[in-house]
Amino acid sequence: MLALLLAVSCFAQDEQTPKKPKKAKKEKVYNEKGEIIKKGWNFGPLPVVGYDADLGFQYGVTCDIFNFGDGSRYPRYDYKFNVEVSRYTKGSGVFRFYSDLPYVFKDTKLFFDVTYFYAKKYEFFGFNGFESSTFDPYAGIEGVKSSYHFINRNQFRFVGSMQRSLFGVPNLNWTAGLAYFNTKVDRINLKGYEDQVTLYENYVNAGIIKKEEAKGGHTGQLRLGMVYDSRDHNSDPTRGIHAEGTLVGAFNIDSDTLYPIKDRTNYNLSFTFLWRQYIPVYKDKLTFAYRLGAQNRIAGKTPWYMINNLNTMFFQKMYTEGLGGSVTMRGVNRNGVLGEGFAFANFELRWRIVGFQFINQNWQVALNPFFDAGIVTQKFREKEMMDAEAVLDPLPENESMYYSGDKESVHMSAGCGLKLIMNRNLVVSVDLGRALDNRDGEKLKTFVGFNYIF
Repeated sequence: MLALLLAVSCFAQDEQTPKKPKKAKKEKVYNEKGEIIKKGWNFGPLPVVGYDADLGFQYGVTCDIFNFGDGSRYPRYDYKFNVEVSRYTKGSGVFRFYSDLPYVFKDTKLFFDVTYFYAKKYEFFGFNGFESSTFDPYAGIEGVKSSYHFINRNQFRFVGSMQRSLFGVPNLNWTAGLAYFNTKVDRINLKGYEDQVTLYENYVNAGIIKKEEAKGGHTGQLRLGMVYDSRDHNSDPTRGIHAEGTLVGAFNIDSDTLYPIKDRTNYNLSFTFLWRQYIPVYKDKLTFAYRLGAQNRIAGKTPWYMINNLNTMFFQKMYTEGLGGSVTMRGVNRNGVLGEGFAFANFELRWRIVGFQFINQNWQVALNPFFDAGIVTQKFREKEMMDAEAVLDPLPENESMYYSGDKESVHMSAGCGLKLIMNRNLVVSVDLGRALDNRDGEKLKTFVGFNYIF
């Protein structure tokens, strides 16, 4: 966190009005909380650094760009842009641009996200949570790193959303949007794993993943919903409610892999509901925040490579996938709880420990102990998993390869986060979480990125 602070201190800028030579410095203007009121453009560049034994060193840069206009709305911004370019030395990486434009047009909020992910080591743990087997043929073999629960996945994503007031009712809005996903999947192809079999290949060979969809495809989405938003701020709220209901119609637009229409597998209709509430416990220093979420398929069928996507109109984190990982259940294996329908909950206590001003910016340091939970509520190809287990499993009777026989139940994790917040908008985040059941992961996981998860 100290390194990140130093990086921001080197590069953070506040471009209000062009400087004129030989003139006295303009007096700073403060709000009732003693914060400097920011105006005009504000930049927050940061380095992206990391390391993975298989992927190599991660390097790159990301930058949040804000415009606060004349400062009358501070700490709300007039518009925001984010750019990230990062990659690992062995080939994986991210290219992303997104914009949040709440005030460009009167009473209209616009959001755009264009991202390309290419991941040579992407997690895949099977379907339906605890019903999926934890079998790994390479686990415990000295000197061998297992690729059994990994795949190669590349994805291009475009999301465009719009929000407008509904009949002039305060805080109530209707929303509409379009999304497009181009997903390409294959077995892991990192050096050293060439001769290892993977869970993905076993699922394809057993027919759990259909051969027509095994390599991915093109998915289009039409989105329509409603949002109620009474939060006092969107990046670092201390009070209020944000509730979102979204109806999503998705369709396969890859003509050479369209399934027969009689099988109704070339489209699906789903509904996503998210409820977020922020309750002040002690002034603006201590806030209890929680999020409840659910997503279910209403009609049609979903291809396997899209069941982990959380269909939300506007999002704060780069990844919109669950359950498990950095945006839904911190500490549970990423993509460890996959189903056509799921529900989850996040609970946090956000304690803003100290606030200060540095390099003409407003800073806060905050802690957020958390508890996360989730469950599959609508099973995905459960019968195919059971049939494969009964017919194809070569393991001894007390072990399973496709279907564990365990009843799906609530997956839980807990941990704590540390946040460095600049101008109530740029939030540098470090979260440490641990699954409470070893079937969901046996190690403490660390997540470094931007923003609260909700």
